[in-house]
Amino acid sequence: MDLGISGKTALVSASSAGLGFASALALAEAGCKTVISGRNEERLMQAASKIPNSIPITADVSTVKGSQALVQDAKSQLGTSIDILITNAGGPPTGTFASTDVDQYLTAIELNLMSVVAMCKETVPDMQEKKWGRVLAITSISVRQPIPNIMLSNTARAGVTGFLKTMALEIASDGVTVNSIQPGLHATDRVLEVYGEENMEDLAQTVPAQKIGSANDFGKIAAFLCSEQANFITGAAIPVAGGTYGGLQ
Repeated sequence: MDLGISGKTALVSASSAGLGFASALALAEAGCKTVISGRNEERLMQAASKIPNSIPITADVSTVKGSQALVQDAKSQLGTSIDILITNAGGPPTGTFASTDVDQYLTAIELNLMSVVAMCKETVPDMQEKKWGRVLAITSISVRQPIPNIMLSNTARAGVTGFLKTMALEIASDGVTVNSIQPGLHATDRVLEVYGEENMEDLAQTVPAQKIGSANDFGKIAAFLCSEQANFITGAAIPVAGGTYGGLQ
């Protein structure tokens, strides 16, 4: 399927592995000139070797300054503005209300909320000027249905959803769509970190689809939400979780 975005420029943060990598790969396969990023230069270069027409930039999006610098460097490397932005970042430490200190919230919010705000502030005005753009944030199904023992992630990513929804309403008439995609259990390092490799088979049985999701399949859905065909989808928060979320809304 031709997504209608061949020749567009794209930036996917934290994309040297996992869902970020899969999303960047899908955009590149759709014909986008894609900037990828990661903190580990060796792993980033390995990822770049697998993604056609990609530009690797070593960056840390755990801070506002790092997020701003990534976008600025991406524009410089591309020689133009960014048409498609997919925001992604690693998850903060696990923990409960009782075990999580107040200061940890500030760090998590900078990582998973303020990084998104910063990248949007650096990219969206250009999209508005061109009357075309796509913003997609990779968040979590926990925004809809909080997951035990990841208090920080549940909190920060819920904030992202509110920010994106509000921005989507403000800029919809400018031809810029703003959405979030909410992964459930996918075969990534983060899932192994939280649940343990030894528990994967049992974990799959908790998913109505009876399996752990494929990162590559997730990436293709992300790319579609950035497509020309998806031009009328904005302000949406879309679960990709094998039926895990059981609510009506």
